[in-house]
Amino acid sequence: MIGALAVISVIPVLNLLSLGYMLEASARVARSGRWRDGFIGMQSFSSLGKIVFGIWIWMLPLRLIYSFWIDAELIDPGGARGKELQGLFAVCASVVGLHLIWALIRGGRLRHFFWPAPISFIRWLGTPHPVRPLWNSFVNRIKSLTILKYFRTGFFGFVVAAAWLALPVLVLFLGASVKLDGPAFLISLLGGILLGTVALFLPFLQTRLAMTNSLREGFSIRSVRTLFRRAPIAFWLALVITLLFSLPLYLLKIELTPREVAWLPNLLFVFFLFPARILTGWAVHRGEKRETSRIWVSRWLARLAALPVVATYVLVVWLSQYLSWHGSLSLIEQHAFLVPAPLLGL
Repeated sequence: MIGALAVISVIPVLNLLSLGYMLEASARVARSGRWRDGFIGMQSFSSLGKIVFGIWIWMLPLRLIYSFWIDAELIDPGGARGKELQGLFAVCASVVGLHLIWALIRGGRLRHFFWPAPISFIRWLGTPHPVRPLWNSFVNRIKSLTILKYFRTGFFGFVVAAAWLALPVLVLFLGASVKLDGPAFLISLLGGILLGTVALFLPFLQTRLAMTNSLREGFSIRSVRTLFRRAPIAFWLALVITLLFSLPLYLLKIELTPREVAWLPNLLFVFFLFPARILTGWAVHRGEKRETSRIWVSRWLARLAALPVVATYVLVVWLSQYLSWHGSLSLIEQHAFLVPAPLLGL
């Protein structure tokens, strides 16, 4: 699951699916209160992982033969040994490719990759319209993934986050562009206060949006305040995990990651941000199931305890523009609320 979300999160537009999956996981936990409900499609991810592992195993001998072929061409360009290895690579690639296709047709389980079952293959070829059932099964599997729902949830979650973050980020941009130290400090301080205020509500607003499928809930601060009064400690804990788990990820932006391996840092991003989304859904559920507010002591303790956490988050975000490869543009990379992708992936 983490690997799939990390790979998707570096692909423009499709990275909204990654955000949508996380928001949907948070919403399901918010509805039921069970953490396990946030792990959506684990059976599908397990099947995908087995397929990737099986293909990777069979690619190893092909890569070895290919490396021998390239070495032979470097030593003796156009020589007999290079041509022999080229022919061997072509034959092995055809056989392995056919075997992998047959393993996927049989179901893509690990045993299918290690036992070719030639008799079953001959029988399958003799059946009328052998491809049609496979196509129907593939279409039904795609429909069961509800990709459009995840994309819609991710898109509206992104819209809500972008709308709330636009003003604070613009003010911070303005503060970074001012040359005079005094005005620059005051403008940056204003931007930090605005960003801290948004950070207090935005994770819960996104969960409420995914939970109700209503864009209006993404801007309903009153609803979040009501839920907070009913479960202040849970809200504080979810806020702490969401903000503090995002802080170490800013270290990955100091150096520019090569595009070919841009998905590798995203493994850590998803690994840190997914539990935060689950915990946010749990906090919202605790606020939903209670009908009365907690005593004022717990509410004010949670409010006061949230201030240093938010201040630390704002300080690190502000400092990131001086540490990140992208400079002030790193202020756009609010990965705690947007898609789990660093390096201007939004």
